[in-house]
Amino acid sequence: MSKKNITLRMKADYEYESVNATGNTVNIDMYNGPEKMHQSPMELLLSGLAGCSAVDAVLMMKKKRRKIEDFKIEAEGIRNEGIPAYYKSIHLKFVLTSPDASLEEFDKVVKLAVEKYCSVASSLKSEITYSTMVVRSA
Repeated sequence: MSKKNITLRMKADYEYESVNATGNTVNIDMYNGPEKMHQSPMELLLSGLAGCSAVDAVLMMKKKRRKIEDFKIEAEGIRNEGIPAYYKSIHLKFVLTSPDASLEEFDKVVKLAVEKYCSVASSLKSEITYSTMVVRSA
C-alpha cells in the first residue's frame, strides 16, 4: 500500500499552506475579490481531478503516436447551495488540438483516463476517516 502525506498549517484565518513530504508547497486561500491570491480547496479539487485525468489522456494519445499541438481541460463544478457546499456535479471538457487524432479515439482515451486510471476521480468515491487531537500550549 502506498501512502501520501501533507501537513497543512494556518497562516491566517482564510490562508493556509500545505507542504508535502518532499517540501513542495501549495498556498490556499478562501478570499473573494481583490484579496484572492491562491486557489481555494474546492478549486484545488478540480485542479487535481483535471491534472490527473490530463496526464493519463495525454500519455495514451502519445502511445497511439498522435501529435499533440495543444491540450487543455476546462473543469466546472456545480456546488450545493447549502452547507456543506459540496460539488453536486463536475463536468470536464477535454480539448485536444491535433492534426492526426480522431474524435472517436480521443473519446475512448478520455473515458479510460477518467473512469479507470485517474486516482483522483476514484478517490472521490472513497471513505474518509478522521481523528482529532488538542495540544495545550504552556
